[in-house]
Amino acid sequence: MSRNTKINLVLLLAVAALAVLPLALGLGDHKKEPFTGSDGEAETAITELKPDYEPWFSPLYEPPSGEIESGLFSLQAALGAGVLAYYFGLRRGRRQGEQRALERETGGALTGATGKSAAGRD
Repeated sequence: MSRNTKINLVLLLAVAALAVLPLALGLGDHKKEPFTGSDGEAETAITELKPDYEPWFSPLYEPPSGEIESGLFSLQAALGAGVLAYYFGLRRGRRQGEQRALERETGGALTGATGKSAAGRD
């Protein structure tokens, strides 16, 4: 097993542990809604500390249910991951293209005397 495979397995186990441990340890059992988002927690804390608080802004669009809100949030996360994956893939492709072009230039210069390229291809 290669070193990269071992690292990937350890990272996969760590992510799985982060997802399963809070459920297995019962970390949210004392709450009505145990795993609400930070927005909900902040709203609850603000209303407890200062009940007459007025928000500065109101949302542009209020989804009709929590499921739709979660779906829109997931869509936003997926789009962001897609943009990042495209960017890093594009950078890697450009770097590989530059490396191949450099190898062709270097190989072409070395081919002149022997009739073979530096890599032994021909």
